[in-house]
Amino acid sequence: MKEINIARAIFEGRKRKSITQEELARYMGVSKASVSKWETGQSYPDITFLPQLATYFNISIDDLMGYEPQMTKEEIRGLYHQLSREFASQPFETVMDTCNETMRKYYSCYPLLLQMVVLFLNHVNLAATKERQREILAETRDLCIRIKMESEDFALKKQANFLEAICELSLGNAQEVIDLMEPGNDPLVGDEVILASAHYALGNASQAIETTQVGIFQHLMAIFGILPSYLQFHTDDPQKYEAIITRTLGLIDLFHVRSLHPAILFSLYLTAAQGYLAFEEEEKALDLLEQYTSLAMADIYPIKFSGDAFFDKVHTWFEDFDLGAKPPRSDASIRVDMADAVSKNPAFESLAASERFKGMVERLETLKLRGD
Repeated sequence: MKEINIARAIFEGRKRKSITQEELARYMGVSKASVSKWETGQSYPDITFLPQLATYFNISIDDLMGYEPQMTKEEIRGLYHQLSREFASQPFETVMDTCNETMRKYYSCYPLLLQMVVLFLNHVNLAATKERQREILAETRDLCIRIKMESEDFALKKQANFLEAICELSLGNAQEVIDLMEPGNDPLVGDEVILASAHYALGNASQAIETTQVGIFQHLMAIFGILPSYLQFHTDDPQKYEAIITRTLGLIDLFHVRSLHPAILFSLYLTAAQGYLAFEEEEKALDLLEQYTSLAMADIYPIKFSGDAFFDKVHTWFEDFDLGAKPPRSDASIRVDMADAVSKNPAFESLAASERFKGMVERLETLKLRGD
């Protein structure tokens, strides 16, 4: 991250002009000791001296101060994962203070602010009370609105709008979500089709293949992302629910999703098991929880997005993510949540007496003891 570094600017400016500290001191009307302290960072020049120094060195005041209120993509990525680890190991409010201090320092670095929104949404459940969670969600929503209003980057605005909708949904404001997201069901051909065709027309077949493959992967993952909601909407129709489960499990096997992208399946298994319990299909619910448990206990850590032999072109795309190929939360946080999602889930209270269920809970609890 960039800090105020006026000491370096004064030292380098003096060297460019080939003058001594004494000469600069005489020009500024201060002592040589004052200039020496400026250059060693022991003190800063009085604010009234800044225009005079900037003019003397023929630079802007921002250049003089050495302050760049922006962060690079790599710096944002590193900071995000650092804060994610801190949320897993330090008191929640302590880390929130660090986050807020960082945002004040980089008030207009909108790519950073957008990732802070993602950070808050992924860790807000760690807040001590429901009231505090709602407070953070409201503040996060307001941050999205500011990004939309002040950023000139269309892609950032679009992402901020989507994240604002997530905040509103979490706050129970369904109509606001609809107002933000509609019209959303646009049946236009995906961007990747046009882009791949353009690459192919220019004779770049390999880039066309990569673009198309990434598009297929995105759509496939989008299917698994939306299926839990689709299942929830059919808990009054056992026959349709069973058909959805059957096709979903077939799709998982067909594309080897358990090894390709295991993290996306946890919510699906949990939701599907809860639905079966609503139909009093306890054994089917336990079967799905067994799949959940075996996947959670498998050798999938550290979790990292990657391709496989079929999706062999997506690696570069993953690495180019704003947060890289790592998930938006630390492995330690993910493991705790995976265990608690079963043992502390009121939807599974009816299974408390089941020996199968007890065994799964015991196995999942050991996840919390693993280190990153």
